[in-house]
Amino acid sequence: MNSKSNVEKLNIPPKKRVLCVTSNYPRWQGDSTTPFVHHLAQDLKEFGWEVDVLAPHAMGAAQQEILDGISIERFKYLWPERTQTVCYQGGALMNLQNNRLNYLKLPALVFFEWLAIFKLLMSGKYDLLHSHWILPQGFTGVLAAIPLKIPHVITVHGSDAFALNGKYLTSFKQFSLVHADAVTVNSTATRQQVLSIAPTLSNLNLIPMGISTTLPKPERSAILRSRYIGNDGPLLIFVGRLVKLKGVDDLLHAVSLLKHNFTDIRLLILGEGPFREELESLSRKLRIEKQVFFTGWVEPEEVVNYLTAADIFIGPSKNSPDGSTEAQGLTFIESMQAGTPVIATDVGGIVDVIQHEQTGLLIPQCSPDEIASGVLRLTVEQDLKEYIVKRARSVAQSFTREASAKKLAEVFAKQISIKKRPGESLLDN
Repeated sequence: MNSKSNVEKLNIPPKKRVLCVTSNYPRWQGDSTTPFVHHLAQDLKEFGWEVDVLAPHAMGAAQQEILDGISIERFKYLWPERTQTVCYQGGALMNLQNNRLNYLKLPALVFFEWLAIFKLLMSGKYDLLHSHWILPQGFTGVLAAIPLKIPHVITVHGSDAFALNGKYLTSFKQFSLVHADAVTVNSTATRQQVLSIAPTLSNLNLIPMGISTTLPKPERSAILRSRYIGNDGPLLIFVGRLVKLKGVDDLLHAVSLLKHNFTDIRLLILGEGPFREELESLSRKLRIEKQVFFTGWVEPEEVVNYLTAADIFIGPSKNSPDGSTEAQGLTFIESMQAGTPVIATDVGGIVDVIQHEQTGLLIPQCSPDEIASGVLRLTVEQDLKEYIVKRARSVAQSFTREASAKKLAEVFAKQISIKKRPGESLLDN
């Protein structure tokens, strides 16, 4: 990518600085925390932005460091360090759901996050504030950006919009959204949910998160396939966090059903999470433990090799009682790009990319028998499989990291041009 040409194309003056605030960010090199915010920070540099990141501290993480060219500051919000348990390890929402005592720690997190944002913005280094998730970053960002007249963009990833729906939390979300200068969402489902919270919101931008265009290594994929494929039946794969929302229990039940058709069907499960032990126990109960492989977390660059090695990707996500849903699902797009046909449930933002019998097979949630039927179809109907793979690869080309960063850079540039009067520094006021 030519950085200079991209900057000129967007008419962005060089070296604009943005402070990115997030509650989920790699704690160290090689961390299993999902890296999409980190990737976005890297990609924005190609469009003329210098990105610094502010994130909560975690035990074992450095308070300040440079990771892949991105400057990171991590603020402490509780002492001793081991008590900082609201964020990471599956995300703040999951930690709140799994341990209600974490709600008691939220005021400290919110206060020290706001204080850290305010201090950094007061330095005068930043042209714009970018908050990931409505709560708490969007809320603390509004409180810091408004008095300093700094342009503020909130990116909504879905879980923050669909969950945390109590009266008071919803009012905090509404306040944050309507007082931001611009809001971005990752899918049409997320956009609809955001508008249900703040119906008068006007500056709303649909910008899906993008995927890496890393090509698989054929030799590596061949090794993985030979390691896991059985003598009879397809090699299935799931990639994602092992939480109830992902519906992996339905997938295990489907594999149990498919044993009647394929005596040696195999399933790869890539990922970690609090549901893993329960899923391993379920595989033993269903007597499919020899067909199911829990690999744990794998390096991001390895995922495409696993996807290429498999015959079918299955994403059986489902809506949770608190309203959470699969807001986008990057692994679906990664599978499409890898040429691995997808079976997915028709929930949340999945339907933005998976159209039934066009770019994949859509099935109802909580339906192991439908998963099994889909696997049989893609195994037997080769013409359908080839058609889906071709269409899916074409669609996936629109969901790149570069495309996402470019659109977001345009939003940033527009907000700076609106907020800053000619000949005046943003902090002169």
